[in-house]
Amino acid sequence: MSVDTLTIPTQRVQQSRLAEVDFSNIEFGKVFSDHMLVVDYKDGAWQTPQIMPYGDMSLSPATSALHYGQSIFEGMKAYRDSKNGDVLLFRPLDNLKRLNLSAERMCMPDVPEDIFMQGLEQLLRLDAAWVPSAPGSALYLRPFMFATDDFIGVRPSATYRFIVFTCPVGAYYNHPVRAAIEPNYARAAEGGTGFAKTAGNYGAAMMPARKMQEKGFHQLIWTDAREHKYIEEAGTMNIMFLIDNKIITPAVSTTILNGITRNSVLRLARDLGYTVEERRVSVEEVIEAQDAGKLKEAFGVGTAATVAQIAVIHYNGTDYELPPVEGRDVSNKIAAELDKIKTGQVEDQYGWTYRISL
Repeated sequence: MSVDTLTIPTQRVQQSRLAEVDFSNIEFGKVFSDHMLVVDYKDGAWQTPQIMPYGDMSLSPATSALHYGQSIFEGMKAYRDSKNGDVLLFRPLDNLKRLNLSAERMCMPDVPEDIFMQGLEQLLRLDAAWVPSAPGSALYLRPFMFATDDFIGVRPSATYRFIVFTCPVGAYYNHPVRAAIEPNYARAAEGGTGFAKTAGNYGAAMMPARKMQEKGFHQLIWTDAREHKYIEEAGTMNIMFLIDNKIITPAVSTTILNGITRNSVLRLARDLGYTVEERRVSVEEVIEAQDAGKLKEAFGVGTAATVAQIAVIHYNGTDYELPPVEGRDVSNKIAAELDKIKTGQVEDQYGWTYRISL
């Protein structure tokens, strides 16, 4: 794939903040790299992209996104090639496809592939030194778009801003997750925006999530809005169960995000010879499997968390303790194979990584 269709004007920082960063002690999402990609949409077209120092923006109090929620985003990661130090970006075109699916649902313009890919490549070349190399670390990328009309009125904005900034990160979870099945609140309903990565989905989830966090749980396991009988997602992740030696996961729908890590894990699982079922998964099925000793593993999958082991599932007043993480052969093997691809330790036979040679 050629991305040499644009040369993006770049304003470099006068002094990099790289020397101030302790890469051995990075809190996820709080340390930001030197530069960001910015491009505005107006008069029906995307304007000239720019790369500039990461920093604050000036916005009108009437900025449309602040009032009516036209805001979407993606989460991506770039890794250091373990063999030659190149930067490997994981499945960027899949992120672009999902970003534009979210844009369509939120009545926003598509981001063109040339702006997206050339912008990522130039940004990562410029800030390549920010890509960490320690095991379990990566450079997290946050592409996002929001409405920028200075207008108070319920209608789609005519102007937008698309930005990509980056931050070096370690593990999202440093320990197995305690998760609680949510029996009352809903993350998404059929026909809504659950399949889109739009800001409001996450804002609406914060109150019930906090209630459970106050009880000692890290994540909610969301259930369907109609009956609260069927499992959908696990907070910031898709969720999978190993029952009777089969990997079972809820099928994607208008209420479930079509996760890129999810799809990668399922492809690897099938190629490694495991049986995979994508279908409706009831709470009752999971609890009965646990009671019968058939639930051997449960784990979340997502860009931030990658593969996050679930140690406890809470439901209806009971904590169900799952088997020890170190003995989970299936999810641990898949996670290891995925990590090898992302970091260039093995040949990428799937074409998932986009190489930026330095």
